[in-house]
Amino acid sequence: MGTSTIAGVVRATCSAIWLRLKASVLLHPTRQQWLDIAQGFLERVQFPNCIGALDGTHIRVKKPPNSGSQYYNYKQFFSVVLFALADTNYRFIIVDSGSNGSTADARIFRASRMGCWLQSNQLDVPQPSNLPGSTGPPVPYVFVGDEGFALSSQLMRPFPRRGLDAKRRTFNYRLSKARRFVGCVFGIFTHKWRVFLSPIQLTPQNVNVVIKACVVLNNYVRTYEATPDEDTQVESPPSVSDTFQLGRSGLRVRVVC
Repeated sequence: MGTSTIAGVVRATCSAIWLRLKASVLLHPTRQQWLDIAQGFLERVQFPNCIGALDGTHIRVKKPPNSGSQYYNYKQFFSVVLFALADTNYRFIIVDSGSNGSTADARIFRASRMGCWLQSNQLDVPQPSNLPGSTGPPVPYVFVGDEGFALSSQLMRPFPRRGLDAKRRTFNYRLSKARRFVGCVFGIFTHKWRVFLSPIQLTPQNVNVVIKACVVLNNYVRTYEATPDEDTQVESPPSVSDTFQLGRSGLRVRVVC
């Protein structure tokens, strides 16, 4: 079978997986589902009113022809970016993929459909509510991201690291634990679908097709096939660099969270 034939089969198969599964495992959350996500962050990392962890990861690709440095990222390899919002069940909530590797995460977020939906209030995010045990003013529901994002009423980032008092250090610690989930999702995603462990020999358009297929497969596995043992192994140990084993597969995974 010729190379072009195989490429066509892969592209058609990945497109079919995406179209078949996205309606059941990658739906835009309803207001109640946002509240359920927030409850997960509150229970697991004690960060209230958080409705998702936001970040991007670089997917290695072969240098596209005549692309110059367009896909060359700060880590010094060629890539496309998978930008994602994740929950505490290690599932993708919203994804944006295909941006070239030289683009910063914050810029991708502003230009993405996710960013546009958030700015135009199309995500049906719950109205602000009181923090647990507080009688103060209502607080908005927010996404959490790293220092690369701009602070806004919908997106929370850590305090600058210099001159922190005890309260701000505690806040940064809690936010870091909440943000950790998206890093763990990327680690699981990359090692579960081993095509991402080396540069993908496809055009950026076809790489995007493969990414989207693996995104919905990840959510399908996490929704219908994940076991309690797997969740326990993913959650521990709570160090900066985590090593865990995916139960039935026996695959050992190292992720930086």
